[in-house]
Amino acid sequence: MREPAFNVLWLQSGGCGGCSMSLLCADTSDFRGQLRQAGINLLWHPSLSLETGQDVQQLMADCLSGKTVLHALCLEGSVLRGPEGTGRFHLLAGTQEPMMTWVQRLSAVAKHVLAIGSCAAFGGITAGGSNPTDACGLQYEGDQAGGLLGSNWRSAAGLPVINIAGCPTHPGWVIETLAALAQEQGLQAEQLDGLNRPRFYSDKLVHHGCTRNEYYEYKASAEAPGDLGCMMENRGCKGTQAHADCNVRLWNGEGSCIRGGYACISCTEPGFEEPGHRFDQTPKVAGIPIGLPTDMHKAWFVALASLSKSATPKRVKLNATSSHIVVAPVIKKTRLS
Repeated sequence: MREPAFNVLWLQSGGCGGCSMSLLCADTSDFRGQLRQAGINLLWHPSLSLETGQDVQQLMADCLSGKTVLHALCLEGSVLRGPEGTGRFHLLAGTQEPMMTWVQRLSAVAKHVLAIGSCAAFGGITAGGSNPTDACGLQYEGDQAGGLLGSNWRSAAGLPVINIAGCPTHPGWVIETLAALAQEQGLQAEQLDGLNRPRFYSDKLVHHGCTRNEYYEYKASAEAPGDLGCMMENRGCKGTQAHADCNVRLWNGEGSCIRGGYACISCTEPGFEEPGHRFDQTPKVAGIPIGLPTDMHKAWFVALASLSKSATPKRVKLNATSSHIVVAPVIKKTRLS
């Protein structure tokens, strides 16, 4: 095992801490060991480290002075700029200085800066509603580039803020991104998508690997909570629009929102927190869902949906509106004679 050489500093600001909780669900019984194996040295994390007070301030001072090389600054939670741009809604304990000021200083010396979760990336839940704290993401406000650091900001490595979006973000996305950055070849700009999310997970849709895909194909839809059918048509599911590999890279090795019976609310996308409707309802116009698959023409969807529904097997139709399998697949003879 090689010695960890990639220093990571993790800070928390305007958020619930859920991304840290998610991180602890990484698929390993030895979290620290997994980091060491990837060459990652976790300098400090507010929930996982023993150092407090003066020790932490000294650690950050060493990063700012260059005594300690800061390879990656991770921010969890949004940046609180209020009131009136002072940032004093969130002071770093013991310093009387706004957290946003520390983030700006440390971002200036970090080789890479990562937004952990949709709050740090786009503002997320914290920036919802009237946003009294003037919360924003590190380099985005919703889907608009800007945020705390500005749209043109680039790290010492030449990359924008790497947005590991999700509410919470998947531990595998965080570990895999840090591990990639810790390698000599690092992570290249072309390996980030249009919202600066690592493409290894954002080039997939939540729809991919969904266990309800047979119901989707026949447009056999769930009508009530607990039904087995596709949740796109009536239950608000946005799995065909959400960029993430949740149903391929399962959570805790076995689950996802959809597999747990909940519709995908598209938490990896900016603005997911205020969809303008209940999360468990699908807005429609003339009976047609507004949120169609991102790369499918509306006319084609309507035509295919109509054809699919007319061809839906009785088994699929009955099971779709049931909480359990009521009709099993027919066993067919495989011999010709």
